[in-house]
Amino acid sequence: MQILEDMSLALQQGRKPKVEELVGQALDLGLSPKQILEEGLLDGMGIIGEKFKCNEVFVPEVLVAARAMNAGAALLKPYLTEEDAVNKGTVVLGTVRGDLHDIGKNLVKMMMEGRGLTVIDLGVDIPAERFIEAAIEHDACVICCSALLTTTMDQMKNVVDLANSQGVRGKFKIMVGGAPVTETFCRDIGADRYEADAASAAEAALEFCQS
Repeated sequence: MQILEDMSLALQQGRKPKVEELVGQALDLGLSPKQILEEGLLDGMGIIGEKFKCNEVFVPEVLVAARAMNAGAALLKPYLTEEDAVNKGTVVLGTVRGDLHDIGKNLVKMMMEGRGLTVIDLGVDIPAERFIEAAIEHDACVICCSALLTTTMDQMKNVVDLANSQGVRGKFKIMVGGAPVTETFCRDIGADRYEADAASAAEAALEFCQS
């Protein structure tokens, strides 16, 4: 439908007022909130994610697109029933203990939300115990651990080891990422998945939640 295509395009361009205007028009036309969310807003954010992965757009473009998406979603929220709400799974996300970097983590969060996932963002400097507690509390299907410092990478192993020792390793997948992290490191510590960029991490988390 043309209005949803226009909405998707406006979102990709980061045109927040235009997205808000089109969401209002779509509601006036009688389109369902779920359709507007999925075929307008999430469609646009999905395209931005693909372009980001292919280096066709960069962090500033992702940020303005996410701002436009959040503004549109805020307008839809009062109209969304529980059945309409897109929740394709819950992810617990945080930067590991000893590491205060959050730019990469925040980008992953936006990409995941753009895929319809619910993200529990724990913040930075998070101990292994908090990751596990939050995953159990929110019935998450994925834990995502971020690190930018080589000195904090081993904290990711602590998350995996604690999940094993508590007997909850089978309840969720553990993903790792960040500049110093590699596929080999991921395998060595017994984590489930490593992705090199935020868009790929969002896709992988969605796969885990839907499997």
